[in-house]
Amino acid sequence: MSLIQKIQDVVGPKGLITNEPDMAAYLCEWRDKYIGKALCVVLPKTTEEISKVVKLCSDSNTAIVPQGGNTSLVGGSIPFDTGDEVVISLRRMNAVRQIDKLGGTLTVEAGCILANLQQTATENGFMFPLRIGSEGSCQIGGNISTNAGGVQVLHYGNTREQVLGLEVVLPNGEIWDGLTSLRKDNTGYDLKQLFIGGEGTLGIITAAVVKMYPKPKYQQIAMIALPSVEAAIDFLGLARDLSGDQVTAIELIPRIAIELVVKNVPNFTDPMPDKYDWQILVELSSSATEDLKNLMETILETGFEQGIVLDAIVPTSESQQNKLWTLREEISGAQKPEGGSIKHDISVPIAKIPEFIAKADTALEKLIPGFRPVTFGHIGDGNLHYNPLQPVDADRDEFLGKWEEVSRIVHDIAHELRGSISAEHGIGRMKKNELTRYKSDVELRLMRQIKLAFDPQGIMNPGKMLPDA
Repeated sequence: MSLIQKIQDVVGPKGLITNEPDMAAYLCEWRDKYIGKALCVVLPKTTEEISKVVKLCSDSNTAIVPQGGNTSLVGGSIPFDTGDEVVISLRRMNAVRQIDKLGGTLTVEAGCILANLQQTATENGFMFPLRIGSEGSCQIGGNISTNAGGVQVLHYGNTREQVLGLEVVLPNGEIWDGLTSLRKDNTGYDLKQLFIGGEGTLGIITAAVVKMYPKPKYQQIAMIALPSVEAAIDFLGLARDLSGDQVTAIELIPRIAIELVVKNVPNFTDPMPDKYDWQILVELSSSATEDLKNLMETILETGFEQGIVLDAIVPTSESQQNKLWTLREEISGAQKPEGGSIKHDISVPIAKIPEFIAKADTALEKLIPGFRPVTFGHIGDGNLHYNPLQPVDADRDEFLGKWEEVSRIVHDIAHELRGSISAEHGIGRMKKNELTRYKSDVELRLMRQIKLAFDPQGIMNPGKMLPDA
């Protein structure tokens, strides 16, 4: 009996896709940078089904590609083009297993779409603070596997800090039940931390216990124009000092980003009355006081007095606030109609952000005169999306042909400033071999030893995250 027939016996005909047209959506990254082939796509309904499928793959030494919402930006969820890998999609495993209001936790299956998880928390009087642009399609299992970040890392931390327990199918088909809701447990190695950010190379996350937080009763945002990136860093310190750490998000937005959204996304107009090189979007949140508008005004007035604020917009309704957040979320997509864009997801110490931008802009202008730097992101945690956009009327393919050269410059500068070449998107296929330049031999050896211990056959998402031998 063939492997495909054995898998179908486990998951049934509705849990298996073998024809190429129906598999296509699972084999292509949304930016079309990575397109692969697969032996089949499996859509199990239970952890036990995944366990049996993985055991069949282990017995036949068949490679497995775990896949969540397939929103990866580094090729981590796409098979190679050999056509002999099995894609296991968690899409059908999307149930909320348990809600614990007293303990403030949710137990959810890995295929639960992030926006649905957020809605479940909201309906029960809580919030789940992971907020990212793909939340309407990404899945919590993929968020955990990539240790996703988002706009509220400044206040709540990234995905790693939201997870209390995991259920995982190991590469030999065994199930590890680590679905604890304990906040204190010092009984040995914290195994879940190896799977968080492991990009599916050590096992398949099938369920998780995540934290819920009290839902802020009041929120106030403002879009603020500043004279420089240095002023944005100064404003962050000012806002935290005056608010008692009620700053839950602060996003850096350059003038070009606003212009691209207005140009390429329907129903958007420039929110700022005048044109400024740099803006920030700041959010204050509180469960105790509704006087956030006055607090924001106090912060802005102080910023004006100190010369770090040039102008500001303070929305007066929830719809106006949502419109500004949507503008921020549309920045990535608004670049696509402009041609080639070379994406980077770096982090540096917060104080080094202005230095990084200045050095990267100068170096790339020498390499590609007229390139357009689209630099935005989460300055509260040092994470920038540094996206060089092709010069106007340049040849797209010629520009994208410089991807490796551009990335080497950008990543070297980030590394020089004690930063990271991947802040929240992961390593995947795109950056795996760059690790040999930026990770020590000790780190790489330990990573390979961990992989070997969990997956001696090397069948779990092979060719991802770890550099080629």
